[in-house]
Amino acid sequence: MLNKNFHPDDNGYYGIYGGIYVPEILKPNVDALKACYREVLESPDFRREYNALLRDYVGRPSPLYLSESLSALHGCHVYLKREDLNHTGAHKINNAIGQILLARRMGKTRIIAETGAGQHGVATATVCALFKMPCTVYMGATDIARQRPNVEKMRLLGANVVSVESGNKTLKDAVNEALRDWCSHPEETFYLIGSAVGPHPYPDLVARLQSVISEEIRAQLTEKEGRPDPDYLVACIGGGSNAAGTFYHYIDEPSVQLIGAEAGGLGVETGKTAATLTIGTVGFLHGAKSMVMQDENGQVAEPFSISAGLDYPGVGPLHAELVREHRLQVIPVNDDDAMRAAYELNRLDGILPAIESAHALAALHKLNFKPSDVVVMTLSGRGDKDADTYLKYAEKFNDK
Repeated sequence: MLNKNFHPDDNGYYGIYGGIYVPEILKPNVDALKACYREVLESPDFRREYNALLRDYVGRPSPLYLSESLSALHGCHVYLKREDLNHTGAHKINNAIGQILLARRMGKTRIIAETGAGQHGVATATVCALFKMPCTVYMGATDIARQRPNVEKMRLLGANVVSVESGNKTLKDAVNEALRDWCSHPEETFYLIGSAVGPHPYPDLVARLQSVISEEIRAQLTEKEGRPDPDYLVACIGGGSNAAGTFYHYIDEPSVQLIGAEAGGLGVETGKTAATLTIGTVGFLHGAKSMVMQDENGQVAEPFSISAGLDYPGVGPLHAELVREHRLQVIPVNDDDAMRAAYELNRLDGILPAIESAHALAALHKLNFKPSDVVVMTLSGRGDKDADTYLKYAEKFNDK
């Protein structure tokens, strides 16, 4: 029987989390999106165009790679779902293509987006170039400095990259500025949100578009292992889009253990962390009720992580509900452990992962597997964008 709390109701609630909390000026936009998104996504015309672009433009299906080295290291069968091999280098393109197709069908003429690690910004700039639509991407100044390659890619693609100087100058602040823009230009603008956060229907919309990941895993595992279900699914969680896509077709399969790796930063006890599901409390952020890092007065705390894509003080309402219902096990991973795991994969398999994905790799070391276990970990992106950070850590981890 499906657990209704893991699927949003008509008001966008997953159990106690979710909903629509937006300024009055944005209510018509959100209501219009809510009224049409499912019908559009399920229409044969949309499916044909979307699936053709995933196949011929993105390069899907992404491979499911059995890592013999990681399998030997962890004493089980470890598969990597290679979202890093998609066009633009991450899972974000799956969602960006779907949302821009939806925006065009709604008659929108301008796209805005937020980005942390830059992968969603690059994906959005890419699809805007493809469909000849103007694009503005908001990005925190701190993230611009540490993700320079992606910033230059966005500009090369024609996007207007706006540096956000407020707050901690990271993802939270970029979302704030994007929402201000949307309030100022509500009629012509479509906000192409990159993660499974925000007001309903965005968490469900993003999860549905990213569900191609778990759909492919089921088919690929059946071919490789003779069964569609792994014993463990592992993904990193910031806002939660790659995790939502990885878990989507398995949420109601209790035999599959869901593992989320979130950014421990310097340690959950230090205050320098982004481990929302570990230390957060119920609150409201960016249009939805979820788990939020905040003080006793409800003021949002500044997150901290070496990973720009996980450096966020909230999380999608689906993941908050999965934790509340004890369906999702969350493992906070500190910066050093993530970097150690990243260098490990680079050395063992010749794959340089995004630092976001490295958190999921590190979580494998914190689990106990049986030899017969089949583990699928989503490698959400590649590490080219993190070259400067890798070089800073090279002496510490590269030869260990």
